[in-house]
This record gives sequence, structure tokens and C-alpha cells, in this order.
Amino acid sequence: MSTLPPSDPSRRERKKLALHGRILEVAAELFSEYGFADAKVAEICERADVAEKTFFNHFASKHELLREVANASLDDLLVDVESARKTGLTTAARLEHFFALTAERVAQGGAMHKELVNELVHAVHRMPDKSQHARRLHAACEALVRDGLAAGELTRRHAPETLAQMILGTYYVLIFDYVNLDDHPIREQAAKAARCLADALAAKPGE
Repeated sequence: MSTLPPSDPSRRERKKLALHGRILEVAAELFSEYGFADAKVAEICERADVAEKTFFNHFASKHELLREVANASLDDLLVDVESARKTGLTTAARLEHFFALTAERVAQGGAMHKELVNELVHAVHRMPDKSQHARRLHAACEALVRDGLAAGELTRRHAPETLAQMILGTYYVLIFDYVNLDDHPIREQAAKAARCLADALAAKPGE
């Protein structure tokens, strides 16, 4: 009878997840540096130090990989909203914090990062569960709004859902302009957008 210790599936799973994450991280870097079309699977494998066979054990195609990168970007956006909520500051400062974080993520990308952002937007729209992602984002922004309402800082003339839509809409316009306008000063525009939103959503005297 064998005296070898029993296998540890949880350890194997951790190694598999770590490798999966490393491929995703490397792919995002290369997509940002060279653009999605010019970043080759072979280059991703070389930088991640994995065989192409291993790559295709994790991802059926480069487009599937892009969808997972898009998922990770959406998760980052949710983290930014939650980070803003936890600052303990005023709603105006929370909005400034959120838009500064998201602008910094975009601004720190490589020369081809604009193309990557554009690809990610399209990837999100092609997701079979895109409505679930939209609901998660809306719920996160609505939670930020409800924090402001509880503090008496935001207007009650409109539904919290509508105020959350204004925050998301402003974010989408910021990203749209970054992708489509040359030399778009995203940090500066993000700060302006946050101040504009704070003014528009603020409670008026007597509310």
C-alpha cells in the first residue's frame, strides 16, 4: 500500500488560480503596451513564463482572455466606489475621490492604453451577463448616494436611483471622451466632473 500523503486539491487549486491571475495580469500589460490586436498569445505566454498549451487550458481564445480582463476592470471600478464610500468624508469629497481614482487608473496606462479601454468597453457590451454587471455598478453608486442622503448632503427632490444614474452617466461620458478625443486631460476633466456632480446633487436650503 502506498505511503504517499494524500493529494491536496486546495493547494492545486490555489496554484491554478495564481497562474490564471498571472496570465491575466501579463495580458493586460501587453494589451496596454501594444494594443489588443498586436499583442500575441505567444508574447503573453513568454512574459508569463507558461507554455501555449497551458494558456489554452485556461482561456479558449484571446477574446475570452479580453473578456476576463474586462471583468477585472469592472471589479476595479466597484473597488473604487467602495473605497470612496469608506473615506468618511463628505459626499463631494467622496465623488472627487472616486473620479480621481478612476482617472488615475486610465492615465497610468501605456501608449496603447486608450485602445485597450475602447476594447474593454466593447467587451463589456458583448458579455452575456452584462445586465448583471450594470446592476452591480448601479447598486454601488446608489449605496454612495444613500450615504449622502443619510448625511443630509444630497437632494431628495429626485429618486436615489436617478442620482446614481447621474454618477454613472458622468463616468461613462468621461471614458467616452478619453477614448475618442486626442490629448484628453482625463485627470483635469475628472476633477471638474466630480465638482459639477457635487453641485448638481447637493441638497438645497430647506430640504
